[in-house]
Amino acid sequence: MKNILFDFISKYVSLTEEEQQAILDLDIFRSVRKGTILLKEGQRSKESYFVLKGCIRTYYILDGEEKTTAFYTEMEAVTPHCVISKMPSEYYVSCLEDSIITVSNADMEVAINGKFPKFETMCRILSEERLAQQQIDFDKFKTSSPEQRYLDLLNSRPDLIQRVPQHQLASFLGVKPQSLSRLRARILEKNKA
Repeated sequence: MKNILFDFISKYVSLTEEEQQAILDLDIFRSVRKGTILLKEGQRSKESYFVLKGCIRTYYILDGEEKTTAFYTEMEAVTPHCVISKMPSEYYVSCLEDSIITVSNADMEVAINGKFPKFETMCRILSEERLAQQQIDFDKFKTSSPEQRYLDLLNSRPDLIQRVPQHQLASFLGVKPQSLSRLRARILEKNKA
């Protein structure tokens, strides 16, 4: 798994042997079972996650119903808002699949950034990319129909269609599971015609 992480990092900065060893010395790699809740509503946490293999979901429970807000798969980072705000979490973070992740915290990041400033540069670039993508995703969600959201998901993240239960996908798209079934049937009919 370390090679997967180092390959990803090499897209942003080159690492020396010493820098690679410094990362390994942090002992950040974790295997997590499907169904594990990494963070619960009301908990405080300092931990950020990076998915090497698997799928993580963030969701709220509102009026007893789960509202999925995001899915994170290979080579995506998850920093819960509570890590930054230092307040209790307002949502859950859980593993949808057996996953291999890295787990880090602010203290680790300060130490590694102090010793190797290029990591801070890389983290800034990753944060800027993520923020820009989130704005694009939010704008698309707000300005598109449920059918267009589903088609965009099919185009941009087709793996989620197979990996994620339909009720969670529906929640993510902002529709009821029955509506998603009808929507899929309508799209299938259009493709046959």
